[in-house]
Amino acid sequence: MASSTAVPSDLEIARSVAPRPILQIARELGLRDDEVELYGNAKAKVTLAGIERLERERPRGKYVVVTGTSPTPLGEGKSTTTVGLAQGLQRLGLRATVAIRQPSLGPVFGIKGGAAGGGYSQVIPMEDFNLHLTGDVHAIGAAHNLAAAFIDNHIYHGNQLGIDARSVLWPRVVDISDRALREVVVGLGAKENGYARQTGFIITVASEVMAILALASDLADVRARLGRIVLATRRDGTPVTAEDLKVAGAMAVLLKDAIKPNLMQTLEGGPAFVHCGPFGNIAHGNSSVIADRVALAGSDIVVTEAGFGSEMGAEKFFDIKCRTSGLRPDAAVIVATVRALKMHGGVGTIVAGKPLDPALLANDPAAVTRGAANLAKHIENVHAFGVPAVVAINVFPTDTREEIAALRQAALEAGAEDAVESNHFVDGGKGAQHLARAVWAAAQRGAPDFRLLYPDHAPLREKIETIATRIYGADGVDFLPAAERALARYEEMGFGHLPVCMAKTQYSLSHDPSLLGRPTGFRIPVRDVSLSAGAGFVTPLCGDMRTMPGLPSRPGGERIDIDADGNVVGLF
Repeated sequence: MASSTAVPSDLEIARSVAPRPILQIARELGLRDDEVELYGNAKAKVTLAGIERLERERPRGKYVVVTGTSPTPLGEGKSTTTVGLAQGLQRLGLRATVAIRQPSLGPVFGIKGGAAGGGYSQVIPMEDFNLHLTGDVHAIGAAHNLAAAFIDNHIYHGNQLGIDARSVLWPRVVDISDRALREVVVGLGAKENGYARQTGFIITVASEVMAILALASDLADVRARLGRIVLATRRDGTPVTAEDLKVAGAMAVLLKDAIKPNLMQTLEGGPAFVHCGPFGNIAHGNSSVIADRVALAGSDIVVTEAGFGSEMGAEKFFDIKCRTSGLRPDAAVIVATVRALKMHGGVGTIVAGKPLDPALLANDPAAVTRGAANLAKHIENVHAFGVPAVVAINVFPTDTREEIAALRQAALEAGAEDAVESNHFVDGGKGAQHLARAVWAAAQRGAPDFRLLYPDHAPLREKIETIATRIYGADGVDFLPAAERALARYEEMGFGHLPVCMAKTQYSLSHDPSLLGRPTGFRIPVRDVSLSAGAGFVTPLCGDMRTMPGLPSRPGGERIDIDADGNVVGLF
């Protein structure tokens, strides 16, 4: 169990370690100096030519995805576990690499804070990771907004394509949580300001451009996918694409450097790729295919992370990312905590930014056992794809031996390969060695029966119902009229073969965040469906899911500042 000794802040820990020269880490992966583009001494981009050469010359390593139970608003340490597990594998003498997403500035300045991991299991430099890094997110935002500007400009200058101004599908983006921008009117004022119409903003990481970058195989693929983006429809209902509008080429130019994965390092000096950051509850929630490919070519084992629980990021990892990339996973890790299972067992209330409910601190193994129904469903979900699951028990100082034993017993009874305590937050890779051994053993056995949940040829409605019933445990799906019309339109346009990318709350297996544990007797309401033809999926919007988050009453940005020496303070 984790020590109760106070642990310094993540930022203090990150600054206590001098990063190794990133060029040295690149060489250990098998990359040549001319295949690495330095951004200072601690981060770099890897060229696509270098990735292709490495793939030709090196065998592919084992592929492990980290997911979790339905989380509390505090998060259960999934990113921390991903980094800690890789550090533990390195201590076993394996060449292990991390591949994770870059966070959005929305959560960084909102509720969640950073996403570099935590404690003694994080990616450094921590400030660079959580803020601008190499500018990829800004490039994505610029490319997205360029297309938005082209649409309005085309209509203003005569509208030769016959775009129906009421059918424009392309919003604008900004990488800050700003609820006031969800619905806006543009073009007000004089005639030269354009025509007035209602539109809105979404957060940049929910942009289809972000999803495209994360799923593309190379720059030519990015260019082709950008051209397929459906921006609007004509008055006759036919689609208008970015290619039609002649903006796809310029968008690709803005992304020519952003497509290259970013190489950083763990606190213990191992390689970490940080590339792309699509939201797990809105988009597909996984880092880039390209980053995984270079990591797999340079490592014995790669540990990547999927957003939120198995029904969110992991389902999309299997059904969208693996379907697109052709890569096949060898094992999955499900992160579970005592406090989350207690919450799912009906004990206490967890509110981000507030002290932990005292009820969650009391020894209550019975609550853990009740809440483990949620864990059992996540194990079942991973098994639905034919992938073995190891449960990582992310230990907190307040956990008791009885509670940990109850969690482990429930995981094994639900069919997990193993359930292992991990103290990586306070002990780094040393605290994750037992977990690393269990994961390496599962990965060695692999997933020979890996399968996707549904075939390409299934109708879109059937794909949505399959996910809802088999993965969420719903009794069925209720399609609102807007959703029915959208599905019919997309299939008529020829997009019925695409996979689906469900957008729903992360806090419940259902669409309703108040339905904890393993809910039954519910139906999933789909209020609308959006098309991402370039990324290659459709997105059903379930319940009240928003594509532009709002800030909390006390935003995390309130505590972030710069001290007299120019150092960032207050970043967690």
